[in-house]
Amino acid sequence: MSARNSRTRMLAAAAITVVTLTLAACNNGEGVKDEGASAISSATESPLASAKPSSPPTKANEGTPTGADQAADGTTDSTKSPDSTGSTGSKDPAPTSTRCTSTTTRTTATEVSRPLNHMLLTVTNTGAGNCNLIGYPAVRFSEAQSVPPAFEDSKPQAVVTLAPGESGYASVLLSSGDGSGSNGYTAKALAVLLNNSTGDAANPSLPAKGVWIDDTITVTYWQSTMADALTW
Repeated sequence: MSARNSRTRMLAAAAITVVTLTLAACNNGEGVKDEGASAISSATESPLASAKPSSPPTKANEGTPTGADQAADGTTDSTKSPDSTGSTGSKDPAPTSTRCTSTTTRTTATEVSRPLNHMLLTVTNTGAGNCNLIGYPAVRFSEAQSVPPAFEDSKPQAVVTLAPGESGYASVLLSSGDGSGSNGYTAKALAVLLNNSTGDAANPSLPAKGVWIDDTITVTYWQSTMADALTW
């Protein structure tokens, strides 16, 4: 065997040995391929791991019903109005009304040209609260022994209530326009009981000449307007 052939064989054997070792390293799970697979696995799994929630999601404010939940279970309804006890704030009570009296009102008596032989009574509330004019005025002129009756058809549907500063009205038919009345006389003084002959009397002034009265004298019920009072 020549030296050249011996050298060629040695190189071939060495190459076979290298190939063998390389294949063994690839198949034993510890070579270059293993390192590449490990890097890919690590790069792939890291985002998935970070995306996983650390704990199951919970409902916001769980355990405390929302406004809708409260209305549904009957415990609390935010749309309900405040209760009658005024727990969310109190309102001023409605003003109460009492009978009008001569001490909380001002009464005037005025002769009018139309209708004929009529006088207008005006009562103005001078007090701080509301007051009621009940029924019709009981009027007594001079030495009269009785008070005149009322026109029943003039009775309003509701009691006349006067707020502070407001006025109520009634008219008085003093005498007949055709002269049919009797027992006439001139009256120069007047007392007015505001509420159907009850309470204290007001004493409005009459004209200096007085007013002529006969037995046809009649009054209206209290009215809220002057026009209503002078209808009768």
